[in-house]
Amino acid sequence: MTAAVIVFPGSNCDRDMAVAIAAVTGRAPAMVWHGETSLPAGVDLIALPGGFSYGDYLRCGAIAARAAIIPAVIAAAERGVPVLGVCNGFQILTEIGLLPGALMRNAGLDFIGRDVAVTVETTDSCFTRLYAPGEQLIIPVAHHDGNYAADDETLDRLEGEGRVALRYAEDVNGAARRIAGVLNDAGNVLGLMPHPERRIEAAHGGTDGRRLFEGMIAAVAA
Repeated sequence: MTAAVIVFPGSNCDRDMAVAIAAVTGRAPAMVWHGETSLPAGVDLIALPGGFSYGDYLRCGAIAARAAIIPAVIAAAERGVPVLGVCNGFQILTEIGLLPGALMRNAGLDFIGRDVAVTVETTDSCFTRLYAPGEQLIIPVAHHDGNYAADDETLDRLEGEGRVALRYAEDVNGAARRIAGVLNDAGNVLGLMPHPERRIEAAHGGTDGRRLFEGMIAAVAA
């Protein structure tokens, strides 16, 4: 298993992501600096971590979307390599066009950092395959711009194609239809606002995020 965590100036959850991947795979991922132009040979999994890439200047993820490493990430995703973007990583995925929609300011204009309940909306992806449909998970969020937004036509398409991966059990931030996670049409790119890497072992208060990583690993191994 060869995994890569993309690191931008202002990333602050890159170590959390690396620790989670290493805990599940038994192998530390490559930490790939944003200024690189290539990924490790034979990369099996790419993660875009949370944080404040480039200080969230302009808007969250907008500058990171133009980083030197991004064309390699897009090319890998188009080849079918699983790409997981969490929090700021989700914002970047929308900015580079791998996922539709945009992440806006939370409805209350406040930073939200707490455990939230989310429901599993689809198990038809490498990320959610080890969960049960409708299963409720407790996973922490930590964001100021987590309000997922898209036009009605896009939202209807996401719902109809089973591309809503996770949904908030309550209105956490004003996100359209309480969407907490979105898949691309091929099912190998996932953007999440909750932080599954912070719920992989009992010391974290629960393990609800662990199966997301285990599902990816199992899919790659298969």
